[in-house]
Amino acid sequence: MDVLLILVPAALFLGGLGLAAFIWALKSGQYDDLDGAAWRAIMDDEDDDQDDAVSRVRNQ
Repeated sequence: MDVLLILVPAALFLGGLGLAAFIWALKSGQYDDLDGAAWRAIMDDEDDDQDDAVSRVRNQ
C-alpha cells in the first residue's frame, strides 16, 4: 500500500503533463489542417532538380 503513495501522484503528474502537451498542440495550430498532410503524402510531386539530373544522365 505504501507504493500507492508514489504511484498515484506520479500517474496524476504524467496525466497532467500529457494534457498540457495536448492543449499546447491545440493552441499552436497543430490540428488546423488535417486534410493537407494527407493530400501532400499522396500527391506526386517531382523535384525539378531531380528532373535536371535525370536529363543530364540521359544526354551523356
